[in-house]
Amino acid sequence: MAPSSAAPRPVAPAQRVAAADRVRFLTEDSPAPRTVRDTILASWRRSQAMRVAADKIEMRFEPDIHLDTRLTRSAQPVLRNLSEQLQGQSVSVILTDQTGLVLSRLTGDGELERHLDRVLLAPGFNYAEEFVGTNGIGTALEVGGPAHVFGHEHYAENLEELACAGVPIHHPVTGRLVGAVDLTCWRKDAGTLLLTLAKTTAAQIRQALLTDASASQLELFQDYLRACNRRTGIVFAMNSDVVMLNDHARASLEPADQSTLLAQAAESMATARRGTVLVELPSGVTARMYCRRVGASDAPSGVVAHVVLDRNTTEATHARELRRTVPLPSLVGSGPPWLHACQEVERVFRSGEWLAVEGEPGVGKLAVLRAVQLRRQPVGRLELLEARNAASDPEWLAGARQALTGGAETVVFRHVDELSAPLLRSLAAALQDARAKQTSPTWVAVTLAVDKHSAALEQLLRLFPSSVELPPLRLHLEDLPPLVTGFLSRHGQAGQLTCSPEAMRLLMRMSWPGNALQLHDLLRAVTTHRRSGSITAEDLPPEVHAVSRRVLSPLEAMERDAIVKCLNDAHGNKLQAARSLGMSRATIYRKIHDYGIVPPTV
Repeated sequence: MAPSSAAPRPVAPAQRVAAADRVRFLTEDSPAPRTVRDTILASWRRSQAMRVAADKIEMRFEPDIHLDTRLTRSAQPVLRNLSEQLQGQSVSVILTDQTGLVLSRLTGDGELERHLDRVLLAPGFNYAEEFVGTNGIGTALEVGGPAHVFGHEHYAENLEELACAGVPIHHPVTGRLVGAVDLTCWRKDAGTLLLTLAKTTAAQIRQALLTDASASQLELFQDYLRACNRRTGIVFAMNSDVVMLNDHARASLEPADQSTLLAQAAESMATARRGTVLVELPSGVTARMYCRRVGASDAPSGVVAHVVLDRNTTEATHARELRRTVPLPSLVGSGPPWLHACQEVERVFRSGEWLAVEGEPGVGKLAVLRAVQLRRQPVGRLELLEARNAASDPEWLAGARQALTGGAETVVFRHVDELSAPLLRSLAAALQDARAKQTSPTWVAVTLAVDKHSAALEQLLRLFPSSVELPPLRLHLEDLPPLVTGFLSRHGQAGQLTCSPEAMRLLMRMSWPGNALQLHDLLRAVTTHRRSGSITAEDLPPEVHAVSRRVLSPLEAMERDAIVKCLNDAHGNKLQAARSLGMSRATIYRKIHDYGIVPPTV
């Protein structure tokens, strides 16, 4: 990014101290800032943990920003009026959405406007802390309250000439965070009233949002609050635009149960039905729901419902609940996305419908199918046909036909999406013939990648009424620690080898594109040189120490590995590692950020 062309501005003594503290924080292993405010120091630490660059500002431009929203419509008159009052002053009035994406900017000074363009504080760019570190917008959104940042308190040195005051904006009805308003000026012009003015502006925008909210939504919201105050248990309210659930509803109801109750409430609202109804939920629990319409009978504002769950279910329901909570044999994982997918596979198996299991490579599609078959048919036979062998095996299709008629209880076609179009059509014909001639029930399942469907594959999948997608590991990372324990046990290191907290922290940071299989292979490689004790960060391969935002070239990967090695040899001392590599301090900081390297801690 081009350096600022604005003339350097005088630095007050307090700012000189802040500048020195910032440099000390960025360069020393154990900084001891003297005068840095707690909120600023906490933000610096978050910025450092997120590997934000301190010497430059770079981010992607978002061209598709939504400007016709309730927030922008409500805020526009307020911000325009404030900008007119500040005309000719070096103050910029900025509105962002709830993520920190800048939606609008009104500036009354040309020099300040040009400087803000250079530091990308402009519509279409995101000023969340994860992109630019400590600043009025991102820090206010992060802490959930007003934040003011002056000069060298900014994490990125490009912002040191500025002062900013940001205030989050919450919707006055739902309480949801909808955006933030920020006032930015030159550091030398900043005063204590900057934050006060930002707070007043945010309050005016909230009032405008309240005015914009329809009377019907307010009526529904007020009735919902009254119901929450008067009743215990599950309470929710809804209309065609809004759904509100209390904490008890979110904690007690599974997603499928929530959907069922909302559908029943929508029917009650449409038919003007009033009173208590019994609803059988997908979880097997019976719910007693009382619905009451809000508003005029000819134009209701919505419906408020109170729900009581009947836990005195039948023995069969109780058995179903036990099955739903007991993990499948030989599988590890208790994260909700993973358990839900496993339960769906087991449900389809019980129904007898043929099943297509989709997922990214390495998520465990075959493992889930084997586990379900082991639980439901412990003495049954599972025939596995690997579609990747079909191209080199002229007898593969004949073997598939034989497997379908050979008396196996379960037949699984693995990686079926990798078959050629002629083989897919032939396999579809074989499956149709087997289904027509079937005398004993044979359950058939196929595994395939997500969204890799050709016309021939779509024709084959018509024979499989149900489909379940297994979640990637990055969506249920809470299962990573037990997976590590399970894989170490599988490699013969049960009880002899554990994973240190630091190593586990690094593993939890990875995105795992190869999913559980990638974790399995990584741990297998680690156990070749570490057979007992505790796996430390130094035992893990270099790619674990870095989380890159892009695919690295071979040369870049070599450079990343060299930096990781030198940092490990220097026990995390960046200056010592830079000297070993022949780099400047600024260069190694930039490389650490670009490659997403996490230096070891002493």
